[in-house]
Amino acid sequence: MVGRPEAEDLLQEIFLTAHRKLGQYKGESALGTWLFRLGVNHCVDHLRSRQARAAQLTETLDQEPDAGVAGGAVLGVVDRLDLERALATLPTGCRTVFVLHDVEGLEHREVAEMLGVSEGTSKSQLHKARRRLRERLSGTARPSGREDQRHAGL
Repeated sequence: MVGRPEAEDLLQEIFLTAHRKLGQYKGESALGTWLFRLGVNHCVDHLRSRQARAAQLTETLDQEPDAGVAGGAVLGVVDRLDLERALATLPTGCRTVFVLHDVEGLEHREVAEMLGVSEGTSKSQLHKARRRLRERLSGTARPSGREDQRHAGL
């Protein structure tokens, strides 16, 4: 999910988190499954925060020099808010694959390995995510129906 130096730091953070949260482990799943989920969640959170930091840094670069606060900056915020709202409506699987592939730049093979699914599933989830985002952002979104319920996750 991240480069080697970052991965080593994240691994240490994951171990510390696991140590702190071990009392919350209820035994409803295998310890390895719980640890894996804890690690994946921590990595995804890290990637999201890195994405947010990068967006903040590039936001000022994307503005035109003569665009005032009332102009370009407000439109950029509105567009980003629309995108964030649209992303939030996606099923978890679609959203995760979209962020990992389109935002973080991972290959389908890497996404599939990380999430424990096939490459075909990764490609399918990305296709659905892009289609739904396009519909929601263009205002042609259909109400949530059977398809959203069937494909709520990976």
